[in-house]
Amino acid sequence: MLDAGNDIMEINEGNYKEKFGWQDRIEYAFKTRKGIDEEIVKEISRAKNEPEWMLEKRLIALKIFNSKPNPKWGVDLSNIDYNSIIYYAKPTEKKSSKWEDLPEEIRDTFDKLGIPEAERSFFLGTEAQYDSEVVYSHVKEMLEKQGAVFISTDEAVKKYPDIVKEYFGSVVPPTDNKFAALNTAVWSGGSFVYVPKGVKLSVPLQAYFRINAEGIGQFERTLIVADEGSEVTYEEGCTAPIYSSASLHAGVVEIVALKGAHVRYITVQNWSKNIYNMVTQRAHAYENAYVEWIGADIGSKANMIYPCVMLKGRNAKGKIISVSLAGKDQVKDTGGKIYHLAPNTSSQIVSKSVSSSNGATTYRGLLHIAEGAKNAIATMRCDSLLVSNESKTSTYPYIKISDESASVTHEATTGKIGDDQLFYLMSRGMSEEDATAMIVLGFIDPLAKELPFEYSIELKRLVEIDLSHAVG
Repeated sequence: MLDAGNDIMEINEGNYKEKFGWQDRIEYAFKTRKGIDEEIVKEISRAKNEPEWMLEKRLIALKIFNSKPNPKWGVDLSNIDYNSIIYYAKPTEKKSSKWEDLPEEIRDTFDKLGIPEAERSFFLGTEAQYDSEVVYSHVKEMLEKQGAVFISTDEAVKKYPDIVKEYFGSVVPPTDNKFAALNTAVWSGGSFVYVPKGVKLSVPLQAYFRINAEGIGQFERTLIVADEGSEVTYEEGCTAPIYSSASLHAGVVEIVALKGAHVRYITVQNWSKNIYNMVTQRAHAYENAYVEWIGADIGSKANMIYPCVMLKGRNAKGKIISVSLAGKDQVKDTGGKIYHLAPNTSSQIVSKSVSSSNGATTYRGLLHIAEGAKNAIATMRCDSLLVSNESKTSTYPYIKISDESASVTHEATTGKIGDDQLFYLMSRGMSEEDATAMIVLGFIDPLAKELPFEYSIELKRLVEIDLSHAVG
């Protein structure tokens, strides 16, 4: 979790770099050379001592990755040099379940980010990934007593091979897009969650992802399987230092919500502004299941992320809620996709985006009502706010209805902070910077309330930091 303990009024660029932008000087246990080819993929698999079946998946995905071009729409990806990236970096020889056993440099990093305090006080289980590997994992006894599993995906390949074989790549196959193929070829780390039938986890699981070294990509693979009638909330946070050269984050998240299950996935993304963030997130929701994606996107240089729910069973529900902020030189291409594939399904997509300085936001939303998906109910709403004359925003909703019994609504608004609003607040003693921040925070507040309290506070703090140099 991103630490919400500091005074939110002490906002400046120096605080931002002190809190999120530092880098650690550590000696890595192992790194691959730069670039990607068959030998690199085999080297990653050997380093993990993987079974042959996982190596086969990797090699097939590598061929798919090499055959697919970069997307020609959305964010300009022409500056990504795949051969300049280090695809696997192991920061320490072993993962720890005791905080004090971690190398001091890594422990200090997560201490600064508030991970130990959060874990001790609230979460059932915590994982921390540093570059390519999960370096810390601690699960409380209550979770184990309920039979739930929360471990790294690397461990799950060996401990729960039958479940991983069944579901890995079943929701997001490597053929889906170039970055899903890349992730499948070089994936490392990420979380594996299995919640048994009827088990309802009352407090969240939490993961934290940190890119530290320059030129290293991060390609975690998260797989969440919620058995019939179970409930789970999974929360994650992400940061990276600030470097002059760009890095790549291409994670994949697969969620399987079986009959009557409820999965809530929450993320606050605050990658540094030299990161290309290309993430594929998708869920399958079966009969009476409910899947929620709730995300806040603050950092990264360029972002393409479209959480998706496939409503595959009768009475399944899906909700996608997102907040996106594009500041100076940032491009955010985000949205959500929901497919109604069974009768009596319902969905909601709500997006709010803010563009400041010369930042650009784009919303892409898709609602698909398949033939035979009787009595589907769907809502799509996207609102955007422009902070400056140089900022940009675009909206591309796509709705396909193949069953006339569906009830679908779509709303969209675009607005700019008005001079009269600023004048009113400034006439009461506020600076232009503070007045702008207040208006933006009011704009995103309805969605910020969907986040857990500590995440909501941190989101607002990050927005204030980001806007501190966007006006004037």
